[in-house]
Amino acid sequence: MHHPKYLYKSEVELTIFEFFSEGPRGRVKKVVQYSLTGTKNVYNLGFGDFDEDTGEISDLSVTNNGDSLRVLATVASTVYAFMKKYPDAWIFVTGSTPARNRLYRMGISNNLDEISADFFVYGYTTDGLWEVFTAGVAYEAFLLTKKSNNFVL
Repeated sequence: MHHPKYLYKSEVELTIFEFFSEGPRGRVKKVVQYSLTGTKNVYNLGFGDFDEDTGEISDLSVTNNGDSLRVLATVASTVYAFMKKYPDAWIFVTGSTPARNRLYRMGISNNLDEISADFFVYGYTTDGLWEVFTAGVAYEAFLLTKKSNNFVL
């Protein structure tokens, strides 16, 4: 994504990334976490505000810092870093709410040419099927993997 990004830090495994959103609502710590699912090489991408009191990631909080494009570009940049270390991985993404899912779909749609240069991208339909991602279709979830895997669903 050709948008400004925040600098992030990660641990050695490159499964947890932290950065700060900065705007009118202050400085808010964001965390991106890649967690193995029950399926081999499939990781869930979790993302949200970090709650210092609970030590948990809140994927329901709304920051409203006016930097959503920059935040999404930063999350996207973690995908590239993660996939460089785990080239055989598949990343599963779904929004915690319909509005967030729509935001993710729009982010993918608006950058599909760039994303498709490096990744196979799939959408999970309301009919319960995975299909090649098509802009404008309301998917329930998304799945991507590096094109170098030479695998198609």
